[in-house]
Amino acid sequence: MTQPSQNEPAGPDELRHRVERTRHELGATVESLAAKADVKARAQEKAAELKEQAGAKATHLSEQARAKAAEAAHALEEKVPAPVKDKAAAAAGQVRSRAEQAEQLWQDKAPEPVRDHRKAVVGLAAAATLVFLLLRRSRK
Repeated sequence: MTQPSQNEPAGPDELRHRVERTRHELGATVESLAAKADVKARAQEKAAELKEQAGAKATHLSEQARAKAAEAAHALEEKVPAPVKDKAAAAAGQVRSRAEQAEQLWQDKAPEPVRDHRKAVVGLAAAATLVFLLLRRSRK
């Protein structure tokens, strides 16, 4: 009798097994080709990847900018003389105090309709003051 060769199946079970394995390999190949052909899905995946990279880069650059700003502020603070710092702190305190007084005066004296349009009134007052100062300067 002759022996079956390596390529020939030994029986129906072996043949079924090979067919099933071939079907599985063919299915995997088809899925792979379909994934490569799905341009929209690939573009969405690439966009998501780029978005994630951009977010990471933005976070990194933001942290760097904060660190540089803090470093610059510290360096500037070291260079400013103490009397200047003291005068600036005193001036800031006076400005805060005057602003609080002005706010309280505003609340006490301003009529109700004017308080409702506070931003417009403050803007007009600032513009009038600026015009006054410019006119005064040009006369000198």
